[in-house]
Amino acid sequence: MQLTDFASAPNLVRLFFTRADELGQRPFLTAKIEGAWTSISWTEAARQVCLLAESLRSMGLKDGDRVVLVAENRPEWAIADLAIMAAGCITTPAYTTNTERDHLHILDNSGAKAVIVSSRKLAEPLLPAIVRSGIARQVIAMEPLRAGQADFEVHQWGDLIEGDGAAARAAVEARIAGIGRRDPACIIYTSGTSGAPRGVLLHHGAILCNVEGAAEVLAGDFGWGEERFLSFLPLSHALEHTAGLFLPIGLGADIWFAEGLDKLGSNIEEAKPTFMVVVPRLFEMLRGRIVKQVEKQGRFAQFLLDQALNLAERRAAGMRRLSDWPVERLLDATLRPKIRQRFGGRIKALVSGGAPLNPEVGAFFESMGLVMLQGYGQTESAPVVSCNYPSAGIRLATVGPPLRGVEVRIAEDGEILVRGELVMLGYWHNPAETAKTIIDGWLHTGDIGHLDDGGRIVITDRKKDIIVNDKGDNIAPQKLEGMLTLQPEISQAMVNGDKRPYVVGLVVPDCDWSFRWAKENGEKLDIDRLQQLPAFRSAVRTAIDRVNHDLSVTEKVRQFTFADEPFTIENGEMTPSLKIRRHKIRERYGDRIDGLYKG
Repeated sequence: MQLTDFASAPNLVRLFFTRADELGQRPFLTAKIEGAWTSISWTEAARQVCLLAESLRSMGLKDGDRVVLVAENRPEWAIADLAIMAAGCITTPAYTTNTERDHLHILDNSGAKAVIVSSRKLAEPLLPAIVRSGIARQVIAMEPLRAGQADFEVHQWGDLIEGDGAAARAAVEARIAGIGRRDPACIIYTSGTSGAPRGVLLHHGAILCNVEGAAEVLAGDFGWGEERFLSFLPLSHALEHTAGLFLPIGLGADIWFAEGLDKLGSNIEEAKPTFMVVVPRLFEMLRGRIVKQVEKQGRFAQFLLDQALNLAERRAAGMRRLSDWPVERLLDATLRPKIRQRFGGRIKALVSGGAPLNPEVGAFFESMGLVMLQGYGQTESAPVVSCNYPSAGIRLATVGPPLRGVEVRIAEDGEILVRGELVMLGYWHNPAETAKTIIDGWLHTGDIGHLDDGGRIVITDRKKDIIVNDKGDNIAPQKLEGMLTLQPEISQAMVNGDKRPYVVGLVVPDCDWSFRWAKENGEKLDIDRLQQLPAFRSAVRTAIDRVNHDLSVTEKVRQFTFADEPFTIENGEMTPSLKIRRHKIRERYGDRIDGLYKG
């Protein structure tokens, strides 16, 4: 396999077939079925892709038609995505957490002619939206599904992947010969921290450009062997779609699909991945779990953890001492192998993307002997713009240099601008927003930052999220929130202060810490009641004050209040990529937050 395959591939389906022909019966897609990990080979996947593609054409779908795809991460998701493109159509993924209203927006906006759905549960909010939209006439179900007297046809997945695979392959080959790098591949609707989701139209070349740049980094710094990715983030998210599906395809890696957050720890140990793509919020959760588990193992384990954390702190500050060397050797012989085993024992690198990673969190994992690659990008850039990697000199306070084929410059107001093949074709049916976002070929990211002395991108904040207080001072909320949630007492936080005299915070206490506090203080674990107790509030106040100690006067969190429950995807206060939805949280807690400025 050669890196030149990415540059020469005319489309994503061609890249997949090239790998499938090379790798044949080797495992490609693996999922746990009835308690056992079960694999589909590259050859079998290619056969199913071709048969499903021809089935889509036989339903009357034509070049450029949109097909909505609603499924959890599983082998059929990858096969469906490739088959839609092999049929000459455009994949339109939707989140499994979407409501009927969300689905209706995507169906109406995309004008999708067909829908592929995995299960009866996911079909519940989807089918009414299909009926209300009245556009899609074909529904394909991965699992048995009845739709009653609906005005559309329901097809069973198994029926559509039976037949003459050779004839289907020949038909697909003839069709994809006419698909070029500038032709549309997918419409990915941004999860959106505000407003209605917009459809980002990505072409084959945008994703191939991403894959080439990322593969060059991984192959150059970690070698290129029998790689394995564990897929956990939603494949409907641009980061997982590119880095968790097409990058493995480009590398000839096999993909294992995690069962969910509750089983992620055991899945990592079983799958033994070499690479894994995760969002910062999950790293923060994993860090918290590791710290708590080590603390339970006695004084020596606690001593080792303290040493590792001290090393992490000095590393984050750029300070190394000669006396660190024996400590490093001790950790290599004791704590680090155990932590690496928790990640399967074969991990080459953990890739962080989707939001800024707190440097302290990154330094923590590196102190545990794990390599952290923090990437940066957005859906509109397919999505990867840059990445930290060892040969470029990892600095965790940055998101690394731009990948191959990517130009970056900083506008006068500090906004990061991006140009290259990776930039989207535009927003689907939204020329006005496209014109505001892509100007003279430059993608205006809405992110604020600068380039360091090594050409690495340093992100300071989102342009639209910057707090400007009533004195005109600029404050970066994500920095404050990241520091707050590193405290053991605080699970989640959102700060506020735009056009206000000072910064205030909305806080979700950590559940485990709250349980311990209640037990130690002879109280019942009733979160609502605990939050009314002055002593409990004082303990959380102490955590906030620890953060304030390292903040400037304008950044300090002066007042705080508690949220009623955690911010979650289910209550609409987090996006599927685990970013907080500020406008939703403000809608719910606006009066409470405003009350912090009275008196």
